[in-house]
Amino acid sequence: MRRTDVPVLIAGGGPVGLATAVELAHHGVRSMVVEPRESVSWLRPRAKTTSARTMELLRRWGLAEALRDRAPLKVSWSDEAVFATSLLGREITRIGGCFGLDLAGSDLAAEPGQQVPQPLVEELLREAAGDALLTGWRVTGLREDADGVTVDLASADGETREVRAGYVVGCDGARSVTRDAIGARYEGRQDARPNFNVVFRAPGLAERLPHGPAVHYWVLNPAQPGMLGRLDLDDLWWCIAQGVPAEGTDPVRLVRNLVGADIDVEILATDPWTARMLLADRYAGGRVFLAGDSAHQNPPYGGHGFNTGIGDAVNIGWKLAAVLNGWAPPSLLASYEAERRPIAAATIEAAAANMATLAPELADPALMGSEEEFERVRPGVAEVIRRTKDSEFHSLDLVLGYSYAGSPVVAEGCGERLPHRWLGPGESLFDRLGPGFSVVGDVSSADAKALVERARELGVPLREVELPDAAGSVVLVRPDQHVAWRSSGADPDAAATALTQAIGHPS
Repeated sequence: MRRTDVPVLIAGGGPVGLATAVELAHHGVRSMVVEPRESVSWLRPRAKTTSARTMELLRRWGLAEALRDRAPLKVSWSDEAVFATSLLGREITRIGGCFGLDLAGSDLAAEPGQQVPQPLVEELLREAAGDALLTGWRVTGLREDADGVTVDLASADGETREVRAGYVVGCDGARSVTRDAIGARYEGRQDARPNFNVVFRAPGLAERLPHGPAVHYWVLNPAQPGMLGRLDLDDLWWCIAQGVPAEGTDPVRLVRNLVGADIDVEILATDPWTARMLLADRYAGGRVFLAGDSAHQNPPYGGHGFNTGIGDAVNIGWKLAAVLNGWAPPSLLASYEAERRPIAAATIEAAAANMATLAPELADPALMGSEEEFERVRPGVAEVIRRTKDSEFHSLDLVLGYSYAGSPVVAEGCGERLPHRWLGPGESLFDRLGPGFSVVGDVSSADAKALVERARELGVPLREVELPDAAGSVVLVRPDQHVAWRSSGADPDAAATALTQAIGHPS
């Protein structure tokens, strides 16, 4: 049996596992990502919304522009969701500014969101992870002791090997071996309604669209409600039908009903699923941590699931790197669960609330009647859509506004993402931040000097970022761009203590 040693082993090479490896490499830490799949499947696109916050984190790794270049649907293509009686039918209303796609140039964010199939994100992250990725193998078990974790791997052809790791991050999804290994369990519920996804080709369909570009087309036909969208600018599409069981469903007929015409359809893949609102009762056990779907699952409505996992990856990644690079104590790692689990809980509830009103609930039979009947009920249905769907398409308070307030490693009243601003054409404040901590503001102030001195004493990487209008104030920013402390008047002792707290040293 072969034996390998690695600082961090990551179980699962989906987007969250790969992002964890990229984050570790961002700080100079080697990892191994163990993933059974040899290649990425394009027949299950799953997530299609990469949020503005995730795009900011990709920018931090130097990957945002590459993802946009590869995305079939450019961010300028559309930021709208259209609601209609069928894809080719009468339009009821539309919602703009969806998923942060309209944030280009806004001071709110360094990057707008991006509509892009998850497989494309995975391929980009696979390239970035490089030789850290080991495909064709899976984690079958692990044993922790005082000095590390012994991880058992198996290949598809029955070969076995052993890896010795300092830490393990479990990104191995709903059937997580790592979650079982630490004795954690899901808590929550599952929706009773079945759902049915289809990926299909429909040559010439785009040319027949009466509604113009949109990221979502919601079909409010009581006989066949659901939603559709484009995966590229050729003839590749996806659709979701709620309340449709896999057994007995003809996917061609389903697609034609949603489109509203007997179009030519080539079915590429189908995927039955049920929505789950699940949260692990704990995120860590000793040297083993959970991230992504192994820690939480939520309905897709609002586009949060994969993005929440990327936030997990960055949080645990920089903290593991800080410990392994020797400038933070292992006690810092306890803050991972304290910070990320409440974010997942809030996201699950937001997505569940979005799921309460979907196409079947919005489909009024009168919409399918005469033009007179349609116009009579359309304003009322449109108002219900705007009232019930606003939070699904406009959720920047959750995407950009989540906070780690109350964390043991942030000062009272802090923990939010550093407010963004543009410093010049194309230059974001976030571009000036260091890979470690940053002191932002009046770097000649007594507080800034105290932070620099304490960082030198502790060996903490700290970059000084001067802002000309700071007027004596400074902000201590963590590697993940969240605020650890802000000055409230010259107090060098408080500044020095804040950095000590931010890296997990006991007070």
